[in-house]
Amino acid sequence: MSSNSNPQNMQEEVALRIKGLKKNFGERQVLRGLDIKLLKGRCLGLLGPNGAGKTTTIRIILGLVIPTGGEIEVFGQKYPKATRKVKYRIGVVPQMDNLDPDLTIVENLMVYANYFRIPAKVARKRADELLEFFALKKRRDEIIQNLSGGQRRRLLLARALINDPALLILDEPTIGLDPQARILMWQRLETLREKGTTMLLTSHYMEEVAKLATQVIIIDHGKAIARGGPREMVEKMLGREVMEFSADDKLLEELELSIRSCNVKTERVGDKLYVYVKDGCPELEKAASTMPHVVKRPATLEDLFLKLTGRKLREN
Repeated sequence: MSSNSNPQNMQEEVALRIKGLKKNFGERQVLRGLDIKLLKGRCLGLLGPNGAGKTTTIRIILGLVIPTGGEIEVFGQKYPKATRKVKYRIGVVPQMDNLDPDLTIVENLMVYANYFRIPAKVARKRADELLEFFALKKRRDEIIQNLSGGQRRRLLLARALINDPALLILDEPTIGLDPQARILMWQRLETLREKGTTMLLTSHYMEEVAKLATQVIIIDHGKAIARGGPREMVEKMLGREVMEFSADDKLLEELELSIRSCNVKTERVGDKLYVYVKDGCPELEKAASTMPHVVKRPATLEDLFLKLTGRKLREN
């Protein structure tokens, strides 16, 4: 696990800097001038719909895809000149499970440690610590095929930390997990963040990202459309609360007319009207008392994500 212990002293050191990143696959533009700045000891949540360019960005950082344009620096080392050197400082949890099924849990860690030329004695000590941290110590000598999905994802995260990385990249780390396994994974990630581990995270679990990330960038069609602290960004761009009204078209149209003077934003989706509330409004409260179905709740990062990127499924 990362030995960083004082995030306050690392705030101004840039771990990852990306300027004007572009990537074309034939005539298709996947990235259109993306900028990212991730400070050491922080967690950046990179959010976007499927096909927005998140995984392509990660693959470029890892040197697996050559960008069409732009600049990348990891801890001051520029790509592509320092790609091999930088890889030794990065840990990765990929979307797809690529553990070796023929090896045991501890053997997967030891073999991976060898790629980084970590001495066997050091690697074994780190492996023991990581297996303890991720509640896998009692299963250390079992082959991968005997593990549950949650145990395999925890092992992938343990493997990503075996080289004590300066930057941890998490590409959908809890994909496909049941609620119990997902909660355990997020608890472990929160502990790592509190210890000062620098993270770049992609996930579709907005509530967890809002808790874990110190900064969020929402991308769509290959470019950033919003960035900032999760809570601050939601309140600035949407509001503090959301009111969901369900009714027929006539009632919803009358409601929209009655609250035109309020400091709110509205969104119609089928038989629902979402009202994003920045400040209190007597007209809105009065209208709400006459509507048949109303839900009032705090505005969330997921609300902002859907407002900015849309609610319809897309073809990638």
